[in-house]
Amino acid sequence: MSVPELVTARLRLRALTEADTAAAARVFADPEMSRFLVHDFTDPRQLRAMMDRRLSYDGPAGQGHWAIDRDGEFVGLAHLSPSRRLPGGVTSIGYYLAREHGGQGLATEAARALLDHGFGTLGLPAVWALAREDHAASRKVLRRLGFLDVGGHEYEGMPHRVFAALPSAHGRPHHLELWVPDLARAERSWGWLLTALGWREYQRWSAGVSWRLGATYLVVERSPALSGTAHERTRPGLNHLALHVATRDGVDALAAGSAAHGWRPLFADRYPHAGGDEHYAAYLENEDGFEVELVAIE
Repeated sequence: MSVPELVTARLRLRALTEADTAAAARVFADPEMSRFLVHDFTDPRQLRAMMDRRLSYDGPAGQGHWAIDRDGEFVGLAHLSPSRRLPGGVTSIGYYLAREHGGQGLATEAARALLDHGFGTLGLPAVWALAREDHAASRKVLRRLGFLDVGGHEYEGMPHRVFAALPSAHGRPHHLELWVPDLARAERSWGWLLTALGWREYQRWSAGVSWRLGATYLVVERSPALSGTAHERTRPGLNHLALHVATRDGVDALAAGSAAHGWRPLFADRYPHAGGDEHYAAYLENEDGFEVELVAIE
């Protein structure tokens, strides 16, 4: 499965191909490259098995295996893919850089590109990594990238440390504010829906109320500065909010219960694929004309 090209100031991360096998063999011919690994990739058979495994990857879209190029030269490998070493199918990161290119911050640069892709493009909830307990340099890079040491793990009889990184709040929504003509009606619809999705009431005052999930909160307010009494979603401004729902059954349950809380279905004749065959969602509109799209994650 193809992965996107990722370009940094000094590196190009591109999809790994069969043609990279000879270059990978040259990199791993250095015994130091396998010093902290379970397998000895100076052995051509083990290197071939590793390359075959990477080239036959068939996991989630956007994840997989990259070649690391510097000035057009193959200098290493990297991956962002479901872990073979940690339970639960969590996404893990790994990178191997030729020793002659070490000490220049290139491993950090490559890993940062993978993390930015994982969090910013794929929306991963976390990225995990393993490092041998006696591999101080690897642990240093992970800490520099913002990973936290969350415990020990023995793999193939070797003690490792488990690291986890979470998305940064940088650039993410702080809050959303909707001005509404009727606060009670807004509470009836938005309060029910957000609470059902795991949001909790956060603030309340005479003209408004908010609900919070994680670092983001949503406000509905009947502001004294309101200049009109009607929301029209087809005019310039807010058209709709789209919110994730964990499962398709969850989307169905919310759609079925929505009418009792001031919502009506939109595009009901095309439910649940009004957004396309691969998009499972409910489109709802409340009594004040605000639209919400509830999108199944899986």
